[in-house]
Amino acid sequence: MANEEQRQWMDGEFGCQPEEGPYTGNGSVDVKGNPASKTHTGKWKACYSILGGEFCGALAYYAVGTNLVSYLTKVQGQSNVTAASNIAAWQGNCYLTTILGAFLADSYWGRHRTIVVSLTTFTFGMVLLTLSAVVPPNMHRSMATFPQEALSSLGLYMTALGLGGIWPCVPTFGADQFDDTDVSEKAQKELFYNWYYFAVNGGFFVASTVIVWVQDNCGWGLGFGIPTLFSVIGVVGFLASMRFYRYQKPGGSALTRICQVVVAAFRKVHVDVPSDSSLLYEMPGKESAIVGSRKLMHTDGLRLFDRAATITASDEASASRPWKLCTVTQVEELKIFARMLPIFLTGVIFNTAEACFPLFVEQGGAMDNHVAAAFALPPASLTTFTCVCILVLAPTYDRVLMPAVSRITGVKRGLSELHRIGVGMVFAVLALAAAAAVETARLRSVEAEAPAVSILWQAPQYVLVGVAKVFGVVGYIEFAYEQSPDAMRSLCQACSLIMVTPGSYLLSAMLTIISSVTGGGGGHGGWIPENLNEGHLDRFFWLMAALQLINLIAFVCCAATYKRKLPTT
Repeated sequence: MANEEQRQWMDGEFGCQPEEGPYTGNGSVDVKGNPASKTHTGKWKACYSILGGEFCGALAYYAVGTNLVSYLTKVQGQSNVTAASNIAAWQGNCYLTTILGAFLADSYWGRHRTIVVSLTTFTFGMVLLTLSAVVPPNMHRSMATFPQEALSSLGLYMTALGLGGIWPCVPTFGADQFDDTDVSEKAQKELFYNWYYFAVNGGFFVASTVIVWVQDNCGWGLGFGIPTLFSVIGVVGFLASMRFYRYQKPGGSALTRICQVVVAAFRKVHVDVPSDSSLLYEMPGKESAIVGSRKLMHTDGLRLFDRAATITASDEASASRPWKLCTVTQVEELKIFARMLPIFLTGVIFNTAEACFPLFVEQGGAMDNHVAAAFALPPASLTTFTCVCILVLAPTYDRVLMPAVSRITGVKRGLSELHRIGVGMVFAVLALAAAAAVETARLRSVEAEAPAVSILWQAPQYVLVGVAKVFGVVGYIEFAYEQSPDAMRSLCQACSLIMVTPGSYLLSAMLTIISSVTGGGGGHGGWIPENLNEGHLDRFFWLMAALQLINLIAFVCCAATYKRKLPTT
């Protein structure tokens, strides 16, 4: 199929006509396991509780992550580098666990059950973190922080485990509430992604303003207790709307199916693939052999995997031997995933832009934070600029930018998923460059013994990160859902998220290595010392901006050769 035809199909111009009848056409079921009613289930009435639960969960997560550097340095006495490195590692763990959550959702539990279990685990972690902030210190000074460190470490890693099932499943479960075989519902689903991200950053906004202020002025017990309460509310609200949801049945282990294709193809390494794709093995009729997945059309390219669906004289044309003979749909699942992987990998460097937030906070701590004579602005509150940018830009894109851009690009949504990711990467480069420029100006003022630079100079870098996230992160969410096979959507969503993990680990390793290499002797702190006035944090930001630029170039090369998913049958 030509690229233009693929684009038309993806825009709903053909192949996605309204499904007649009272039930959805995408195989979804209701809470009792019956075919889902178009009238009584799904759509926005189901999404309200999903978005509300996401708001509560995001508020709790960002209430911890936004100001965690202050808790670790001021309460637990960690150094700037140690705190930044530990936070980056924790963030990496949060995203690493998404592969487990996605596996359970696609293979066994389904997305709804996975979300419920994960929300409960996350809430339990928040309770432990709150206890770490209120536990009384021991009498001996040397042991004063031990209970706090033990409870906070356990709480942080419980929240990381819970987030592993929330992040890959909530956006896909929300998108499942819209039937993509119905043109009107498919259009509404495309709007859901932006409103999902709006809810995430609504929680981010409240956390970075109200909750951060409470933490800095009213104590960490209350500062962690309030988001814990919101997390509980999110769980209750999500469970209260079960009868309105549409559910997709888990299709079995996607990782097992991938291994089956690889093994079957390897066993037939000397077998010639027929030039006529209709001779490849596929289940008869309209139903796919994979539960919860529609059939996929055969595509050219990656022909080595087509051997897995090539019928030989020794094969029994039966699904009972999946390690020797696979269906075309199963082979195409692997092909789609393999084509998506290079795009996902570019998210590693892209996500380091937000991972630099603890360094932004430390930078703000060395600046003049007095906005008015009687008001000192907490450095972590500058993330409010990121939140406001996202809260304004997300709905603006739907109502203003999308119609205007669509007239230029010819794409109904304004920008394709890949275009949105590319635009986000451009702004990520600008954000790190702005942070470097601000730090350079701040160090010059210190050398000149001039008045301290106002913390509001950081506003542009936070705004630019916000723009990068609206385009880039939402672009990755759309890409993972729209281009993935039906029974691999949580897994593909996890793959887009898990790229934060190597990004966070990379940032953590870079901080450790650069601190060691540039530290020298004589107590010199290198680029990022305890007293930032004696270092060169600006050089680190310039280095990160250069990496973002290289990553943008790599993404353009990958996107130019990407082959989109063909229609399902």
